[in-house]
Amino acid sequence: MNSRDLLLKALRNETTSRPAWVPFVGVHGAQLLGKTAREYLQSSELMLAGLRRARELYQPDGLPVVFDLQLEAEVLGCELHWADQTPPSVCTHPLEQGKSLVSLPVFDPSMGRFPLVMDTLRAAKKEMGDDIALYGLICGPFTLALHLMGNEIFLQMFDHPDYVKAVIGFCASVGQKVAQAYLDNGADVIAVVDPMTSQISAEHFDLFVTPAVNQIFAFVRDRKALSSLFVCGDATRNLEAMCRTNCNNISIDENIALESIRDFTRGRNKSFGGNLKLTSVLLLGDEEDAQLDAIRCIDVGGGCGFVLAPGCDLPFHTPEKNLAAIAEMVHDGYHREVAKRTLIAKSAAHASEVPLPDYAHEPHVTIDVITLDSASCAPCQYMMDAVHRANKRVSQPALVREHRITSREGIGIMTRLGVKNIPTICLDGVVAFASLIPDQNTLVAAIEAKIAEKKAP
Repeated sequence: MNSRDLLLKALRNETTSRPAWVPFVGVHGAQLLGKTAREYLQSSELMLAGLRRARELYQPDGLPVVFDLQLEAEVLGCELHWADQTPPSVCTHPLEQGKSLVSLPVFDPSMGRFPLVMDTLRAAKKEMGDDIALYGLICGPFTLALHLMGNEIFLQMFDHPDYVKAVIGFCASVGQKVAQAYLDNGADVIAVVDPMTSQISAEHFDLFVTPAVNQIFAFVRDRKALSSLFVCGDATRNLEAMCRTNCNNISIDENIALESIRDFTRGRNKSFGGNLKLTSVLLLGDEEDAQLDAIRCIDVGGGCGFVLAPGCDLPFHTPEKNLAAIAEMVHDGYHREVAKRTLIAKSAAHASEVPLPDYAHEPHVTIDVITLDSASCAPCQYMMDAVHRANKRVSQPALVREHRITSREGIGIMTRLGVKNIPTICLDGVVAFASLIPDQNTLVAAIEAKIAEKKAP
């Protein structure tokens, strides 16, 4: 059985002879070529070369053609901020302040950078044939709606739910058009990547997200293809709701216990994927760390309906040797058993060596925001935006510090503050909002309460 067929079998929730393996190579492909993310994401030749190199090094069963959740937003009028080592981020929101959907450009997947992506897909399909499965990634309807509306979407969900439903429904129609383009050009799997759904309740997921993603999943199913719902952050409260959607597979990151998604999907005829640790292991660990984390996931995932994968697109500077070590665990059962018996897990960060402020004696409130990286992670970006907006409204501005867990120092701060999920807001060293973006009034009130505590005798 070739790699593609093994992965598709796993996605159909069937038993496989070994774990299926999908490293989500996004801008990491640029690093493999010695190029910047911006150069890479604007060149079909470079993206194809990155896929080719990733296939050679990591022996995957599947690869995403591109991992950029801003493609749709760019076509719809969002301005992008470009960086050298991350995908671009959205910096303007065309539907802020209640503007109408009719003010947006007419969406067509022949616009923007989509032609480059489709050129890459066709070339990769021609070169790699049926030996490897190619994923077409779509920006999920809720995340795309947030790109269009900005953080005010969370308040509008309560104040003007019908308007938000209309925006998300429009975004689902955009997603369906992108899915059609991917399938027409040879994609094997359509993944709806909706990281911002980790920020809402199960009730809101059912109300706003489920009808939208099911529209896309129904279209994919009608085309006889397979679909995946990809979430980031601590979406544990939404697992049951996600499992009720009509996708074939649910993929998660390290914020959700792999055992939880395994148990939820088993009774619902869905496969599941994840949840290799993106930064503490893949980026900052060594080969032994990577092997041990792969073994952990493989042991939990079992041999039926499981896809081993990182929780999001790989950081730019992820060491090649770490991913190659995971590939060895996937393809060599004997070495996997030897590693399981001989390796000793090592700490990813020396948390005790990372200093914390003396919060009680600081003259100002300190807001620590633990993120993956607000430059590349959508939930982290909008969490930081919420903090900065709230800080402009309080009576005494606080000191805002972002701690990215793409560094050992950031992981150390995360550990010392007792943070379990990202993104998380801590006020004066105490976890206040864990993996949930608060509305502005709630956040301002929480900061003001800390200000009042400092003024109290």
